[in-house]
Amino acid sequence: MASRINQIDSLQRLNDVFSASHSAPMLLFKHSSACGVSAHIYEMISAINTEIHVVVVQAHRDVSNEVEALTGYRHHSPQVFVIKDGRPIYHATHYAIDPAAIETLLNG
Repeated sequence: MASRINQIDSLQRLNDVFSASHSAPMLLFKHSSACGVSAHIYEMISAINTEIHVVVVQAHRDVSNEVEALTGYRHHSPQVFVIKDGRPIYHATHYAIDPAAIETLLNG
C-alpha cells in the first residue's frame, strides 16, 4: 500500500497534526522543492505505508517556522519528525533520515 500525502499549508492544519499525535504517531516532513536531496528523501519515505504530512518550506514559511517553535529543532530541509503526544520522538535531517526507523516508530 502506498503512502498518503497531506499538504500542511496552514498553521491550523499543523496544529491538527500535533493534536492527532495524541491518538497515534504522526510523520511530518519538511520538504524543499528546490533541493535534490529533499526530493530523494521524499521518494524514500513515500514507501512507508502511512500518511505523510508535508510542509513545503518555500510555499509555507510560516508553517515551517512554527514547526521549529513547536519542536525546538532548528530548521533544516529535508527534515523529518515523528510526533507523538504533541512532541517529537524522532528527528533527523538529510541522509540521516532512516525510513526503517520511522516505520518502526509509527507501527510500534
